[in-house]
Amino acid sequence: QVQLVESGGGLVQAGDSLRLSCAASGRTFSTYAMGWFRQAPGKEREFVAAITWSGGRTYYADSVKGRFTISKDNAKATLDLQMTGLKPEDTAVYYCAADATKPYLTVVTITSPGDYDSWGRGTQVTVSS
Repeated sequence: QVQLVESGGGLVQAGDSLRLSCAASGRTFSTYAMGWFRQAPGKEREFVAAITWSGGRTYYADSVKGRFTISKDNAKATLDLQMTGLKPEDTAVYYCAADATKPYLTVVTITSPGDYDSWGRGTQVTVSS
């Protein structure tokens, strides 16, 4: 089991930037792929971005492509999400997730919540217009 704790959420204005972080503990962080999801009130949890175990490959939802950047620091056991050009529709609780049961997975298109076995509790991001 992997323990994940998100931080960095907050209230910002449209056009601002925000950086989310996820600290991991438990199984060997460097061996598994990770992702970010978000969930707005009344909506299903949706995929935002994913990254392979090495950090060498990334994949983004169309809605955030070009604005968000996912990165993984295996030495520090952290996962980040740099968000720029934020829009009100980006308002949601953001969750980091780990695909810890499939070490060294090279597939990066892991976009379903069911692909992940460990989740953080989330951090709120609110973007005002």
